Amino acid sequence: MFRFLFRLAAMLALSVSVIMAVLDTTRSVAASALVMTPLNTSWLAVSPDTRSAFESFVRDKVSPLLWDGAIAWVLNQPGFAVFAVLAFILYMIGYRRERPTGRFART
Repeated sequence: MFRFLFRLAAMLALSVSVIMAVLDTTRSVAASALVMTPLNTSWLAVSPDTRSAFESFVRDKVSPLLWDGAIAWVLNQPGFAVFAVLAFILYMIGYRRERPTGRFART
């Protein structure tokens, strides 16, 4: 059950990654230059209220150092790359390995 949920989340993250990559590709063709939109810019365009609420939550409840160090760095990366890495991690968590003993066991 949990593997299914991780694989479903990986599929959704990969879908978002592809959509963001297509948007960046379209913008790159229109501008005749490479355009990679940071995740922070995309998030502010979609929902600025949740972005500011997330920042205040992390700064108040967790640590301002976490926001300034790790989260700010991730938000400055291209959105398609962040979601592609997230999809890969979620898929690896939900991956079901083949049992090596099952291939050679007698039936």
